Amino acid sequence: MQLISQHTKRIMEECKERAISAGLRFESDTLEYIVSNRDLLELTPKVMIPTLYDYWVNDVEVLKEMGKYKIYPANPYETVINSRPAISYYNDNNPDWLNIMIFYHVLGHIDFFQNNKMFAHTWNDDFVGKALADKRLLADLRSKKGRWVDYAIEFSRNINNLNAYFRELNFLANQPKTPPTALDYYFGNFLQEEIKISENEIFNEINRYNQLLNTHKEVAEPLFFHEIREKYPEFSSKYDLFLSNWEQKHDTDLIEFIRDNSPFLRKAENQWIKSIMTVVRDTAVYFEPQIRTKIINEGWASYWHDELFRQDERIKGHEIGYAKINAMVTSVQKVGLNPYALGLRLVQYVEELANKGKLTKDFQRVENAEIRENYNQDTKRGKEAIFKLRDNFSDFTLLKTFIDQDFVDTHELYVIGQRYNEENNTIQYYIKSKKAEDYQQMTIDTLYHPPHVVVDLERTDDKVLCLVHDFEGKPLLEDFVEDTLMGISYLWGGEVQLLSHEITPKDDLNDPEEIEEVKKIVYVYKDNHLEKHKQ
Repeated sequence: MQLISQHTKRIMEECKERAISAGLRFESDTLEYIVSNRDLLELTPKVMIPTLYDYWVNDVEVLKEMGKYKIYPANPYETVINSRPAISYYNDNNPDWLNIMIFYHVLGHIDFFQNNKMFAHTWNDDFVGKALADKRLLADLRSKKGRWVDYAIEFSRNINNLNAYFRELNFLANQPKTPPTALDYYFGNFLQEEIKISENEIFNEINRYNQLLNTHKEVAEPLFFHEIREKYPEFSSKYDLFLSNWEQKHDTDLIEFIRDNSPFLRKAENQWIKSIMTVVRDTAVYFEPQIRTKIINEGWASYWHDELFRQDERIKGHEIGYAKINAMVTSVQKVGLNPYALGLRLVQYVEELANKGKLTKDFQRVENAEIRENYNQDTKRGKEAIFKLRDNFSDFTLLKTFIDQDFVDTHELYVIGQRYNEENNTIQYYIKSKKAEDYQQMTIDTLYHPPHVVVDLERTDDKVLCLVHDFEGKPLLEDFVEDTLMGISYLWGGEVQLLSHEITPKDDLNDPEEIEEVKKIVYVYKDNHLEKHKQ
């Protein structure tokens, strides 16, 4: 691995100047490396962070990738990491015109990393340096504790997708980590979820409080809650329980809770495991935003490599070569999902809507279909809109907000279904739906969405750790439950119970009316053995 040549660096610096002139914002210092195929194979399992801690699974991944490369040799055009300074990697056989395209794409990524709110907790970090310190720490522990270090890493990584990533964002945005007030709980939770009264009755309660506030001011809230406690004697205990659960859910995630409360880890001889858990958790949290912005990030980079490359006079004579490569990268797939293609077209769609004034309340009030279709205020605010998109959106909010019927129809998108053909003993693919809501849901279903597992504080003690899976319609993957609970049991030093759900599959896959049955189940891991009990 070596730095790019001075000739190629000059090309990159000119690309930076043009990107900044177009409105992109990023730190001027960047590092670009030429890497061999072997370098790429060894860096890929480490998410391209050369200083990331060593872990045996990475060696397995390297061997697997080497085997794949022998059969299907292919080189990635670029890889960029969110570091300070930003580091990107390139193959050594790219011509200058291709490097121009790639550099614009990379600068789009760097601009996204350094401006999107999802990455706020990474903006001031030298993660490459921190990773090196973590690597040295684990290497030192490995020299003293041997293979037990890898067990601790393995068990911690099994639950590192349950980290409180959004809490980190709230904290870094200087939002107070204070629980909801009694008023917030009363109107937002108690009336809606506990008492379950109608919206009209809730509005009446809000009006009653506002009247007290107008007439009694400072003493309005005590008077209001005096009446509430007379009407609902259970309110105080419900609120206390809510606060207890809120503290657990919002102030600690599972790794933190085990690290800070495990009877096993309190013992002096096991304290070293806590540092490993912290390293694993911090690393996972650092990479979390990249998982949650894959589509919009690639779409943003693809938008800018196309926007800037086509205006660059240095590419003359290579337009056909560019068109071919760009089509390969950004073509829409009819089966499967290409994040480059979908992200690019959504960014372009938002720009078009804003240029026509369709992202306004005035347009939202238009009901006539023909007027909506031809609506064009020529506001020319497209660039402003997509820069706001870059700053504030994740994959979920992008898909949820802008995949509508016009977008689906324009790009001829649809949901593919499959069914079993008994006569031919084959699986048939067919167009299942062309509705925007169905296509939107299909894309959302592909997004990263870890299970929400919390600690049941009331039932947890030094002997038993009780966990609750907040069921959202998707059961846990059965194949991973035992190994995960084994690791949690080791780190806790005792029995682990997990309340979850399972879904009985349909008997007839071709019958949409067939009802799936959902049942509560409890997994109990005790004495190196897993039991499963249905409730």
